[in-house]
Amino acid sequence: MAEQPQILLIDDDPELCQLMGEYLSHEGFEISFAHSAEQALPCLKNQTYNLLILDIMMPGQSGLELLQQIRPAVQTPVIMLTGRGDDVDRILGLEMGADDYLAKPCNPRELVARIRAVLRRVKPQERADEQHQLSLHGITLDTACREVLVNGQNLSLTSAEFNVLAQLMVHAGQIVSKDTLTEKVLHRKLTAYDRAIDVHVSRVRQKLQQQLPDTIIKTVRGEGYLFVADSAGVAG
Repeated sequence: MAEQPQILLIDDDPELCQLMGEYLSHEGFEISFAHSAEQALPCLKNQTYNLLILDIMMPGQSGLELLQQIRPAVQTPVIMLTGRGDDVDRILGLEMGADDYLAKPCNPRELVARIRAVLRRVKPQERADEQHQLSLHGITLDTACREVLVNGQNLSLTSAEFNVLAQLMVHAGQIVSKDTLTEKVLHRKLTAYDRAIDVHVSRVRQKLQQQLPDTIIKTVRGEGYLFVADSAGVAG
């Protein structure tokens, strides 16, 4: 029997935690709780989790502050819970390294779907052509061990960022639409005003530019993104 995924739910509402915990337990997850950022820190130090569910609005240290504190030392995937109108917080959370977000109050079935999507994409993915390693512009991406090297130096990426880069490198020289990236990386449809994939692409671009002098990922307005296939198309 497969081991149950370990999830830490960080939310200051004990009643909500209890309800969500019961539902997620029935869906095959093992749930632990922390009702503040301060409670979560020792849990993260002493226990390894497959995924964190993190409420943004908490008394004391906020969820955003906790996320900023633990990244990049803790690479565990994070799903944020945000207020429905908190677009700025959602974008900030993604920029700080969250993998996805869901507005509160959330549908438990949608939360389960998001959890499974995130857990699915952190696993090594076999491609049809069985090509495990991609190398372009000094970037080496290994899909088997989920490692990225830039000029021989390790590049720290979240699971979503890794999959964004993998998709763009696989299709180097071709425009990849936001719809396609959202489906392949986040395992859901792109919706109106959804900027999650844009933030993930922006984060990958920023991290690459810290080690490379040129812009490798181009924005094609109205169409999507393109990973430059050869040096002739690269510009600073």
